[in-house]
Amino acid sequence: MTYIGHGGKEIVERVLEPEKAAEAIKGLTPVPIRGQIAREIIDIAYGFFTPLEGFMTRADVEGVCNEMKLANGILWPIPIVFDISTEEINEKGIKEGDKLLLTYQDKPMAILEVEEIFTYDKQEMALKVYGTTEDKHPGVARTYNYKDKFIGGKITLVNPPKINPPFDEFFFTPKQMRQKFAEKGWQRIVAHQTRNVPHTGHEWLMKGAWLSAHGELPVEKTVTGVLVNAIIGEKRKGDYIDEAIVLCHDVLRKAGYFREDVHMTSITLWDMRYAGPKEAVFHAILRSNLGLTHHMFGRDHAGVGTYYDPYDAHRIFDQFPEDALNIKPVRVLAWWYCPVCGEVTYSGLCGHKEQSQNFSGTLIRSIIQDGVKPPRLIFRPEVFDLIMECAEKYGFGSAFVTDKYLKERNPVFTLPDMKY
Repeated sequence: MTYIGHGGKEIVERVLEPEKAAEAIKGLTPVPIRGQIAREIIDIAYGFFTPLEGFMTRADVEGVCNEMKLANGILWPIPIVFDISTEEINEKGIKEGDKLLLTYQDKPMAILEVEEIFTYDKQEMALKVYGTTEDKHPGVARTYNYKDKFIGGKITLVNPPKINPPFDEFFFTPKQMRQKFAEKGWQRIVAHQTRNVPHTGHEWLMKGAWLSAHGELPVEKTVTGVLVNAIIGEKRKGDYIDEAIVLCHDVLRKAGYFREDVHMTSITLWDMRYAGPKEAVFHAILRSNLGLTHHMFGRDHAGVGTYYDPYDAHRIFDQFPEDALNIKPVRVLAWWYCPVCGEVTYSGLCGHKEQSQNFSGTLIRSIIQDGVKPPRLIFRPEVFDLIMECAEKYGFGSAFVTDKYLKERNPVFTLPDMKY
């Protein structure tokens, strides 16, 4: 079946069959890659990044930085680049027209067709994408850490990854995801982007977004769903551990806080850039390729520090025509606890702002670190119990990323052995 993704382009899986792959990699120059590039190869190969077929050429990077468009005119907000050092290019004799074998953890992963080798001013890239050149911004720091040259060209996956437990039951390619939606009979699906374990404020964000997305549709039959799409990528100390994020969102459904036929949890491999409004657009593109029809955007979506206004991610969608995206933004304010109302309620409706209590990250973290079960108005008991369980089972005693977790955690994916 043909599926159409972002920009009106067909979703194509760039994956070779094992027999063809073994033959295709013979004699190719191996180039080792880091985790970020490996994750982006998976995203490109399976169509998460449609219409991209590989890493961007200079024309694409210039278009994205200056106009938020690819060279072909399709909306795209963040450069997806393959960086490499001049020393490595010279050492391996890499030139335009070559094919390279990209290896990850000493195993073959993908073929990169070297269409163009180019340079780009990293400070200019940072300023155009993130609106700042301060390396305190994590996206800027990532950009400055790129090597001095870039290779643009198509990639082909030759060694599909094995997704490891507990993530294996939550990983769906765009084609698989669309098939799941069809099986569920969902006509509208709203995305909840997350990097956190869910407190009740998150739960009500999703429920409010479901109501917005469902809109005028009949209520006798469920045709609208919520997809939690957890971003899994490079971790920093103090982040929530990946296992807790995914499993705790899933338990909201298992424990009945969402019906089985309206809620689903999934993962996408991506290293957050914290690009605020531009990352909001990127997330919308990503989820449209997964087949979603709506995307919820709350306060300070994908932001960091004070680099962006809390609602810049809402306003950016007014900058381009609706047909530039085949997904609709659902703009929401915060949900807070109101002691006067006696419940978690929507800040756009509650008239008790002075008495309201926000779900602050500091408060939530302190609750988890103390390990004392909070009122169910803050955390559902099943969620809190599972956070504690995940801390022991996966986090070496902590629900937050530690040095030990970074060094010894079970990887999200591994590559099978393959001779080359």
